[in-house]
Amino acid sequence: MAPLSTTRRPSSSITVAHDRVLLAVVARLSNSHCGTPPVHSSHRIFTSDRVLANTMYAKWAIIAYAIKVAHANVPNIPDFVPDLEPDLGDQPTSTIYPPIPSVSMTTQVTSVASPTASLGAILPSQVPLPPLQAWCPSKIFCPGAVLQTVNVANLWSDPKIFVDKPTVSDPQSVLAAFAPINSTNATEGSVLQFVDNNFGGEGFELEAEALFNFNADPPFLNKVKDPLPRAFAQIVHSYWTQLIRGTNSSTLCDGKKCESTFIPLNHTFVIPGGRFREQYYWDSFWITQGLIQSRLFDIVNDTLQNFMDEIESFGFIPNGGRRYYLNRSQPPVFVMMLANYIAASNDTAILDRALPLAKRELAWWSDNRSLNVTSPYTKKTYTLSRYAVSNSAPRPESYLTDYETANDPTLSTLNESERAELYSQLASGAETGWDYSTRFISLPLAGGTNYTTPALRSVNVKNHIPVDLNAILYKSNIILADFYMSGRCANRTIASKYRTAAANIRAGILDLFWDSSKLAFYDFNLTSNSRNSVLSAATFYPLWTGIIPDELISSTSNAFGFFSSINMVLRRFNGTYPPTFIESGLQWDSPNAWPPHQYIALEALRALPANVSSGAVPQPRTGQSAFALVPNGQLGLEEGALPGQIIRNGQNASSTGSGADINALDGTFVNGGNATTGEGWRDVLVRGLANRYFTSALCSWHATGGSISGLLPRLSDQQLNVSQSINNTGNMFEKFSIRDVDSSGRGGEYTVQAGFGWTNGVVLWVASTFGKQLVAPMCPDPLFAANDAGSTSNTGNSSSSSSGGGGSSSPKKSSALQINVAQCQLFGLALFATALQFLAV
Repeated sequence: MAPLSTTRRPSSSITVAHDRVLLAVVARLSNSHCGTPPVHSSHRIFTSDRVLANTMYAKWAIIAYAIKVAHANVPNIPDFVPDLEPDLGDQPTSTIYPPIPSVSMTTQVTSVASPTASLGAILPSQVPLPPLQAWCPSKIFCPGAVLQTVNVANLWSDPKIFVDKPTVSDPQSVLAAFAPINSTNATEGSVLQFVDNNFGGEGFELEAEALFNFNADPPFLNKVKDPLPRAFAQIVHSYWTQLIRGTNSSTLCDGKKCESTFIPLNHTFVIPGGRFREQYYWDSFWITQGLIQSRLFDIVNDTLQNFMDEIESFGFIPNGGRRYYLNRSQPPVFVMMLANYIAASNDTAILDRALPLAKRELAWWSDNRSLNVTSPYTKKTYTLSRYAVSNSAPRPESYLTDYETANDPTLSTLNESERAELYSQLASGAETGWDYSTRFISLPLAGGTNYTTPALRSVNVKNHIPVDLNAILYKSNIILADFYMSGRCANRTIASKYRTAAANIRAGILDLFWDSSKLAFYDFNLTSNSRNSVLSAATFYPLWTGIIPDELISSTSNAFGFFSSINMVLRRFNGTYPPTFIESGLQWDSPNAWPPHQYIALEALRALPANVSSGAVPQPRTGQSAFALVPNGQLGLEEGALPGQIIRNGQNASSTGSGADINALDGTFVNGGNATTGEGWRDVLVRGLANRYFTSALCSWHATGGSISGLLPRLSDQQLNVSQSINNTGNMFEKFSIRDVDSSGRGGEYTVQAGFGWTNGVVLWVASTFGKQLVAPMCPDPLFAANDAGSTSNTGNSSSSSSGGGGSSSPKKSSALQINVAQCQLFGLALFATALQFLAV
């Protein structure tokens, strides 16, 4: 793949040879200004901690000089070298200097190992190796002696680091280097030396790319009336330039000279951020929603083309862009992404390639993930789908985590078949996207909130029929039926086939998942042959995808009852809607709140017809909280068992009664926007949730160093020190807290990530969709929150892709170094991109 995608490169008559000369100049300049040389000569983007401070004027002078030197004999090179001390006056920089294509900071890094034991320490004894996995044949990066030994050495806090490192020589040489190391004599030092000598930096298969058609002031911003939300949305829009990636063809491994887990992609894509340095499947749905608002249709098209390439190659879309994901997918949102793209861009030509491949993906789900389920309620049988991964070994990217879960010495010893089944269930949990949640766990609180291994031992994903998966498949079948009904690909026979499949899924959803007395959807549990009883955010998926039970369409009271838990959250908590209301220590439970769920809840609210959503918001009786408005049994918890909301000095608000509704205001909620005369209850909840999500994103960004000149002053060092963000310029987190809008979420298998693709996408979608209703939030003072239990302790210590310049790659290190390195890399990339722009004719 070319360094800059040829599909978006400006037209130019300059020869390839000239471009190579320019690239060489750029490389030399980048090297001289970034300090140390690359690890390998083929790496075109460099990392170093010695950065030369350059003024903007000097940068432009160097760019001009590089272009002129590289193309001394080429005509029509504009003379744009600025004076070194121009009189700027009151004009913005963009009116003085030529525009520069937006480019991203790179994720190419080499993580420094931090062994948990002395280098001379013998590794802990190991259990026997798991069976070889047919889907994963590598002897280095797949379950086997190398992967298990490196993981048991515990060189990094995140097991994904190792499997993202390419080898620096052929696989046979790497295996020969490992041969002297065995499970009985291996030391921390020998394993560390083996890795240092034989593996490169993770992420070197990727390269940052330029967005030549990037518009810093997209039209959707005009919908946002309040200056602060508008300015923040514009900043978030700019983060696409920092998350855009392409395949670096010069560093790819062919499996012979070197080996890597990276799946090369033919088109540009947006990464989520942090440890997620490759393209991911269901993340991309919300990323593309944001890209559509930013009118970056070519990147959406590229994203879809990559997924189509994967369907052609593998028959399905893997979890992510690594070979260790080839035994599982993620929620199948490709068809919905395709429909959103066509609706926004009118590019129906994509259907010529996309429709046959969309059919193939749905066939994969039908062939590999469906089963017949007979309802205990009506005795009818439906073909529905579940998450069920064929796997009998720890996941390579989470090898140590799974290995320790299966072999925890404080718990009962599992035999080989029990371990294999657990590994299959854990991989299936990853396929859900909710890895992990009490939603799929038999013993959710077995070890308490600080020790989740016993709970994970009881994960039971394969024996659940999930409501969200089947709602997505229903919508996908409806969309395909609509595409085949008319237009360039009309085929009524095929359309009828998908319409029939959708009708079967819809009937199954309303029979197996819908509880008309509790007014909610619940997963169906094959183990108990009944619905689960604990509410999750999955209840909103059917309405999002167009399935509205008759009970809701016919009754305003029932319609509000279905959404009453959103009203309760907005009145009771500071943040947004959690995956479940159970605090388990798992990341897809309380107190976390995830951007996709806020999007889906908002879309579900908007799906209601006006006749049942226009009445006033019901109010609890005197002495009661909004919990009393929730239908009996819907949450599966008593009010006193709900998560607490901290108010001051570690003290919780009242757990029951009217004192629990600390965020209720007259006609609105704290950070819920401004009440408007005549609003129906649905519009109040939409306004409240949209503003509360925007508040969570903006306030946590501000609490980690974000600021906006003239609108949002930077916090003091004392305030920023609460989240260890003195050197940060703002983090966009993958998840938030329902308790503290200054904070990221927490828990799970890895350090909280920043970047972050789907968070940014939902921010932009909210700004575009609800811009007139957004108002500047009231962000808590971090110093007040510092004394509260569970506040911002891990906010600034996220693993970051540097969106907004925020976050370090390790909880132990300051982010100042990383930002400087990224700025240096940004300069080198800008040099290359600007040269191409000025050479265009």
